[in-house]
Amino acid sequence: MILPLVFPVAWMVLTALRPASGVFYVHRGTEFTLGNFAEALAKPEMKEAFVNSALIATLATVFSLAVTITSGYMLSRFSGAASNLWFGLIYLFRCIPYISWVIPLYLLTQWLGILDTYLGLLLPHIAIHICFFSWIMKGFFDGIEPEAEYAAYIDGCSRWGAFFRIAVPMATPGIVALFILSWLYTWNEFLFALILTGSRTTMLTVRMAQFVHETGIEWHLMSATAVMAIGPALIVTLFAQEYVVKGLKI
Repeated sequence: MILPLVFPVAWMVLTALRPASGVFYVHRGTEFTLGNFAEALAKPEMKEAFVNSALIATLATVFSLAVTITSGYMLSRFSGAASNLWFGLIYLFRCIPYISWVIPLYLLTQWLGILDTYLGLLLPHIAIHICFFSWIMKGFFDGIEPEAEYAAYIDGCSRWGAFFRIAVPMATPGIVALFILSWLYTWNEFLFALILTGSRTTMLTVRMAQFVHETGIEWHLMSATAVMAIGPALIVTLFAQEYVVKGLKI
């Protein structure tokens, strides 16, 4: 069962460690090298791509969670026209095929003058995160009994006070789980990064695709970059592994 998951990763790591001449013939020779990593990192545009991806992923996650948490709480605790309308809008946007957003967003960011800027890439990511993760956050808050918030009201807390002092701390595992999912989604996203960025804000996924040339594909450099790209994502996931497991249990 795990072979389809493990084999591509193992092959990628093996390719990253092979010299360019040995990429297509694993059985030819036993030479391995770390030079592919050094060669990839020696490119200034690669370092910029790492910084851009980390910055965009972190900012998009922080800003979207600030809205998603309150949005999910509203969907869970309130019923009425505003809540139903917001839920309907989220549902509608999630039904629209992902790729159909690209051309309108390209034209909109170009018209606003924010194409190939951090803001032009952040806004679409934040919008998608809010639409998708509000739904998930609602499920987390649904799993938390509201009696503790009622007790806070009796003790004199306002609605916002009960939200920040009771609901949010109890939903922390779920919030951390969403933080990881949101960060990984933006870190690995390719389509928006390809259409909405240029030379100033190129992200890592787009930079890896540029190893495909008219004369061939630099598999050894592409694989080395992909292995390095796994590192930050793995560190972020392991750092919050405990919270992710707790969040998925809520």
